[in-house]
Amino acid sequence: MWRKLWNDSDWAIIICTFLLVCIGLAAIGSATHVNQEPIGFGSLVVKQLIFFLANAAVVIAMQFLNYHRLKDWGNIIYGITLLMLIAVMAVGTSALGAQRWIQLGPITIQPSEFSKLLMIICMAKMLEPRIGKLDTFKSLILPVLYVGVPIGLVFLQPDLGTSLVYIAIFVGMLFISGIKTRLIKIIAGTGLLLMPLGWFVLKEYQKQRILVFLNPDIDPFGSGYHIIQSKIAIGSGLIFGKGIFNGTQSQLNFLPENHTDFIFSVIGEEFGFVGCIIVLLLLFMLIYRSIKVAYMCNDNFGMLLATGIATMFTFEVLVNVGMTIGIMPVTGIPLPFLSYGVSALTTNMLSIGILLNIAMQRTKYIF
Repeated sequence: MWRKLWNDSDWAIIICTFLLVCIGLAAIGSATHVNQEPIGFGSLVVKQLIFFLANAAVVIAMQFLNYHRLKDWGNIIYGITLLMLIAVMAVGTSALGAQRWIQLGPITIQPSEFSKLLMIICMAKMLEPRIGKLDTFKSLILPVLYVGVPIGLVFLQPDLGTSLVYIAIFVGMLFISGIKTRLIKIIAGTGLLLMPLGWFVLKEYQKQRILVFLNPDIDPFGSGYHIIQSKIAIGSGLIFGKGIFNGTQSQLNFLPENHTDFIFSVIGEEFGFVGCIIVLLLLFMLIYRSIKVAYMCNDNFGMLLATGIATMFTFEVLVNVGMTIGIMPVTGIPLPFLSYGVSALTTNMLSIGILLNIAMQRTKYIF
């Protein structure tokens, strides 16, 4: 069994994940060492490392299971997802104008992060029998309602960024399920026409983020501050960066949320253009291998799972990196494996566990 695990594992995925986490730990340590204890269990980098190792053990254990069992638990997982999202609205803690977290002793978890992977499993179960049959608007009613409920609950927190991740995943999985091109064109056209109406359901801070995305200088010391400081940080890194612990924007606390949403800005400033390219290449390879797993999978459920995970990684990378360089509005979407966050890291590691399980079972099931 261990020999099969060693020989049949997708080592490209494993190596990319390990390297990304290591770079993330270095960036988190650099971003927080001024304001945090450099050594000790109170350090954010130590917490991130502990949860990485714990999740790595879970990922290994997952390889001795059959991912097809997830399909049997689909309805239960869907119910758990809804309960978590409702619970965070009832007993969750608030921060930065949103109620997205639940405090469990010393650990703060974000249910909307876990729900992304849970909904990928649920959507894969729901779409599998509908592959090749999504040719009318009537055939889309149930899938849209099925996904719309959790999206609505996340949006009400409010968490627009995660809501958009849900939508991106759903669209990607619909596409691989064989939805007719005619329907895609009609839905996309209708969405563009109705987009202006979405302005009226956004919170004030969300509207402000869109406005400063178009012109950060309209509020340089408020909503536009993040984007301006992020672009200064990345631009000042030049080719090889200023060196770890030497970034002025990061070390002098000019760059907000530098260990979470804007970790890529820290990498750009301290590791330079070369460091950014290495990170992006690792992320690209991880996404490419995820797509490859979906393509090589010998059953539709596994193909949908891998597609959903690949879409999630792709969207999160595009939005997070895009917002740090000013080509996307600021959202609370972390950079996979690099941003600090227990919930995000756990979700991403479990996603890797599922990908590796699908890849390993292409030729023979375990049990």
